[in-house]
Amino acid sequence: MGFIIRFNTREGWFQSNWDNELGIANSLGFADGELIDFGRHLAIIKNMVDNVKIPVSADIEAGYSDDVDTITANVLRTADIGVAGINIEDSLKNEKGLRDITKHGELLTKIRSALDNHGYKDFYINARTDTYFHKEKPLVETLERANVYIESGASGIFVPGVTNHKEIQEIAAHTDGPLNVFALPGLTYCTKLKELGVKRFSFGNALSDKVIVFMEANAQAILEAKDTALLYEN
Repeated sequence: MGFIIRFNTREGWFQSNWDNELGIANSLGFADGELIDFGRHLAIIKNMVDNVKIPVSADIEAGYSDDVDTITANVLRTADIGVAGINIEDSLKNEKGLRDITKHGELLTKIRSALDNHGYKDFYINARTDTYFHKEKPLVETLERANVYIESGASGIFVPGVTNHKEIQEIAAHTDGPLNVFALPGLTYCTKLKELGVKRFSFGNALSDKVIVFMEANAQAILEAKDTALLYEN
C-alpha cells in the first residue's frame, strides 16, 4: 500500500511514495507475492482510503492473475474504492522472468482503455519493470520497456533496483514519463535524485522494518529483565 508525499519545487513536483504491498501481507501473516485473496487485500486498501485525507496509491503486484481480463477487472475494482493510482509490475509470479514486452504493453493499453471508459482518466498507472532484478545488463532493456509502457498508456515508470546515478539520469532523460526509483543503501537523498531527473521515490517496507526490529529488541529486553521500566524511559 502506498502514500504519495508531494514536494512542490520550482521545477515541478517531486513525489515520495511509501508503496508497501509487503506491509499488508506481513500484517496478515503472509509472505509477499500475491498470496492474499484479492478481495481481502482490497478491503484493507479501502479502509485506508476511507480514513486518510491524502491520495492513496495501491501496489497490486502483477495484477493478481495471469489473465489479462482478470487483471483489468482487478484494476477497475481498485479504482472503484477510491485510490489515486496503482503500481503494476512486469514480473511473472508463477515462473521466473518478466512478461513479454509486447504482451505487457498490450495489457497496459487494455487497462488504460478500461479506466478511461469508466471515468478514471486521471488514474495513475505506475508501470514497474523488474529488469534490474532479472537482467545482468539491464539498462538497454529498461529503456525499451519504459518507452513501450508509456506509449501503451502508463503514466510513469518505476525501476526498482537501479542505483547507478548515470544510469538513473539516462533513464530519466530518455523516458517520456516520470521516473520512480526505489530507496537502497547509497540511494537515499531526495535532493540528489531530483537533480538526476527522478520524480517519484519509494522506500517500501524499510521504515516498517525498522519499527519491527525496535519492537522485537524491546520485547526481548523486557522478557530478559522481567521489568517494563524501559517503556517509560526518555
